[in-house]
Amino acid sequence: MRKLVYYVAVTIDGYIAGPGGEFDFYPQGDEKQAAAYAQWVNTRYPETVPTFMRDAHGLADTPNQRFDTVLMGLGSYRPGLDAGFTSPYAHLRQYVVSSTLAPGTDPAVTVVGEDPLALVRDLKQEDGQDIWLCGGGLLAGALLPEIDELIIKSYPVVAGTGIPVFNGEFDPTLFKVEDRTSFTNDVTITRFARR
Repeated sequence: MRKLVYYVAVTIDGYIAGPGGEFDFYPQGDEKQAAAYAQWVNTRYPETVPTFMRDAHGLADTPNQRFDTVLMGLGSYRPGLDAGFTSPYAHLRQYVVSSTLAPGTDPAVTVVGEDPLALVRDLKQEDGQDIWLCGGGLLAGALLPEIDELIIKSYPVVAGTGIPVFNGEFDPTLFKVEDRTSFTNDVTITRFARR
């Protein structure tokens, strides 16, 4: 069965973005550190690079390694949409969970107005690669019962406030560390599996 994997960048204090959706404050390190980190990430998860950036990262013809489907909330979809990219991950099947986004925004994007749990359960039954939950916190909170794995990119920065990595009901859910990699720019990537 396909897995739902929440692959996301997180601050030390548990935020995925600032209060206005900002995400440009994540430290990358110096040029050499940033390049080594990007190469490691792009080798393992090239499909998480938006389509419009793939050429610049040398990933234009790189096949998907882990995911063939992306699931996002409106807050995760909005930055690309505001920049004119209505299909930010054209190399993936794209779903946006939103009760306010017009369904015809882009023919390559399926807008889901309700019941993201049912959507995920249906997607898991299909053949294919895993499903990438790229955000946001409200959607992650709603989908916690179906999240099989977390890939957390922990950055050495405190945001102070913003959009939490999970925003939902109190529901302690155990995961176990499968592996962890540290980088010279002080970022760590930890892969957790549901217990």
